[in-house]
Amino acid sequence: MESNRKKRNIKRYFQAPIYLIILFVIGDIFFYIRDFTSGLVFSGIIAIYALFVWIYYRTVYVRISREIIHYATHYASVQKELLDKFSVAYALIDGSGKMVWMNREFSRITGKEKTYSKSITSLFKEITKEEIQSAAKDQLQIPVSYKERKYTAHLEWLSFDLGSGEDIEGLADGIDTLIAVMLFDHTEREKLRQELKDQALVAGLVYIDNYDEVYDSLEEVKKSLVTAVIDRRVNKYFRNVDAIVRKLDRDKYFVVFQYKYLQLLEEDKFSILEDIKTAKAGNEREITLSIGLGYGGDYGQNAEFARAAIDLALGRGGSQAVIKENGNVSYYGIRGKEIEKNTRVKARMKAQALREIMETREHIVIMGHSIADVDSFGAAIGLFCAARDLGKNAKIVLNTVTSSLRPLVELFSEEKGYPPDMFVTSEQAITLANERTLVIIVDTNRPNYTDCPQLLAMSRSIVVFDHHRLGSEQVENPILSYIEPYASSTCEMIAEVLQYFSEKIELRPNEADCVYAGILIDTNNFMTKAGVRTFEAAAYLRRNGAEVTRVRKLLREDMAAYKARAEVVRHAEVYRGLFAISVCEGEELESPTVVCAKAANELLNIVGIKASFVLTDYQNRVHISSRSIDEIDVQLIMERLGGGGHLNVAGAQIENSSVEEVKERIKEILDGMIDEGEIKL
Repeated sequence: MESNRKKRNIKRYFQAPIYLIILFVIGDIFFYIRDFTSGLVFSGIIAIYALFVWIYYRTVYVRISREIIHYATHYASVQKELLDKFSVAYALIDGSGKMVWMNREFSRITGKEKTYSKSITSLFKEITKEEIQSAAKDQLQIPVSYKERKYTAHLEWLSFDLGSGEDIEGLADGIDTLIAVMLFDHTEREKLRQELKDQALVAGLVYIDNYDEVYDSLEEVKKSLVTAVIDRRVNKYFRNVDAIVRKLDRDKYFVVFQYKYLQLLEEDKFSILEDIKTAKAGNEREITLSIGLGYGGDYGQNAEFARAAIDLALGRGGSQAVIKENGNVSYYGIRGKEIEKNTRVKARMKAQALREIMETREHIVIMGHSIADVDSFGAAIGLFCAARDLGKNAKIVLNTVTSSLRPLVELFSEEKGYPPDMFVTSEQAITLANERTLVIIVDTNRPNYTDCPQLLAMSRSIVVFDHHRLGSEQVENPILSYIEPYASSTCEMIAEVLQYFSEKIELRPNEADCVYAGILIDTNNFMTKAGVRTFEAAAYLRRNGAEVTRVRKLLREDMAAYKARAEVVRHAEVYRGLFAISVCEGEELESPTVVCAKAANELLNIVGIKASFVLTDYQNRVHISSRSIDEIDVQLIMERLGGGGHLNVAGAQIENSSVEEVKERIKEILDGMIDEGEIKL
C-alpha cells in the first residue's frame, strides 16, 4: 500500500550511515593489507564514526520520528476536517451497503446523525445491493431522490490500508475496501429542463372526416349553422389548453399549444372526438373529427410529425387522435365504426393514377400478405386483369396455397388460357424484379406481413391497396396508396377501381368469382361491414359473370377442417363470461389459420359472447383470429400484441411464444383494458 511504501523509503534514508560503516570496514581491510599502521588508524576513525552514528540514532532519530508522526497525524486531521466540511455530500459505505462515515453535508441532506450505521438503501431505495456490487468493477452513477430533491449518486470503489481503522469512527478492524458515495444535487437543473420541455411546441391538425357527406345532406341555410357549431366546439376545446387555433380550409384546422397541456388532453382521452358527434344543427349524420399531433423536434419537424399523425388517423378510419413523437405513436379514441363514404371520387382518381403508373412500367409484380387468403388472392386477380387490359404480363407472388385457396388457384391453369408463370414464388420474383418493377401490395400495409418483403427494397415503385387500419409500421414512400378502412374487403376496393380503370375492361366469370369470393369471405356472407358500396361492387361482379352458387362450391371446406372447427367451438373457454378463447390443434390440418377465422366467427353466434379469440401454432408462429360484433374493438386488443385489423375483425402473428403463453397474454390484456376503462362491461 502507499503508506507502507513511504515508511520503507524513510527507513532506508535513516539506514544509509549504517551501510557506510560496512563500506568503510571493507575499505579498511585493504589498508591493513597495504600498510598495517594505516589500517589501524582508519579503524580508529571508523570506531569514532560508528560511535557518532549510535549516538545520533539514540537522540536525533527518535526526535525526527516523533516529528514525522506528528506531521502525518496533523496532515490526516486536516484532510479529515476538509472532507468533513466539503460542500459536496460525501459518505463511505462497506461492501454490503452499510453506512460507515458521512460528512456534514451528507448528514444535512439526509437528516441523519453522523453515527448512522444502517444500509444506504434505507435512505436511497435506488441504490440496491446489486448496484453496490457493480460499483466494484467500475464507477457508477445512479439517479436517486430524497425528500422531493433529485440527486445523482456517484459510487466509486476505494482500496487502501486503514490499519486498525482508528482514523474513521465506527470502522471495523481489518476493512481495507470501501465505497465512496458522492451526491450531486440537480433538482433545479431538472426543473429547468422540465420547464423547457413544457414550453416546447406541439403542432396539430384537426380534420372533419365526413365533411362532404354531412354537408351534402343539409339544406343550404343550415350549412353555415353547422359550420359555426363545429368551429365553436373546436375552438372551445383547444382554448382550455391555451392553444392557438387557425382554420386552414372548410374542414381543416391547425392548432399550436405547449407540451405541458398534452398530458391533460391524453387524460381527457380527447373528449372532443365524442363531443363533436352530438353536434346537431339540422344534420342527420354524426360529425366526426380526426386529430394529428406532433412533437419532439423543431418547429418544422413537429409540423411534419403532425401531418404524418393525421394521415395515420385518417388511414385508420377517422374519429380518433394520433400523437407522433419521432418513431413513437400513440392512438386515442379508436373505438368506433369506420365512416362509410358514399362518394366514389377517390376510387376514380386512384383508378386513373393506377392506370398511368401501369402504362409506364414494363414489369408488374402483385403480392398479398403471407399465407394468402381469399380476399388477398381475389384482389391480386383483379389487378392482374387490369394489367392484362394494358397488355402487361403481371406476376402474382404466391408462396403458400392453402386448402381453401386451392380451388380458386386451379381456375387459372395453363389449360384454361393463363400464362404458366402467372404465379411465382418469392425467389422467382426477386430474380425478375429491378428498380423499375412496379410492386403492388394488396390486403396489407405492413412490409413484414407481405409474401416477399425483399421486393420492397428492390423497387422504387410501390402501390398499396388495403382495407386495414394503418399502424405505426407501414410501407414507406409508396407512389400510390389507397387505404380505406371503411371498405369491407380489398376485393371491394379493387372492384370499384376496375369500374373506372377502363371502359372496355371485362372480367371472365372465373375472375369475377374470385373477386366476389373475397368480398363474401371478409363480410361473412354480407353480415359484417357490408355497406352500400359493398353491394354495388358485388352487383358489378355479378354483371361480369360471378355466380353465387359457383362461388359457394369453391369455398366449401373438407370434413377434417369442419370437424376441427367444431372442436374449437366445443372446447372454447368463456373468460369473464364475455370472451370466448379457444385453441385450434392444426397438426393434421392443411390450413389451420382458415379454420381459426371461421371458428372465431362461429363463436360469436353464442349468446353473451362479445368477442372471440382463436389461436393456432402454424409455421413457427402463433396465429390469432379475433372477432366481435359491435361492442368490443378487437383491433385495439390485437395492436397490443403487435397485430391489427378492424373494429370487428382483427388478428396477430406472434413469434417465440407458445399458444398457452399467448393465451395468458390475451387474458392479461383484457383484464388491463377492463381496469383502465378501455373495455366497458
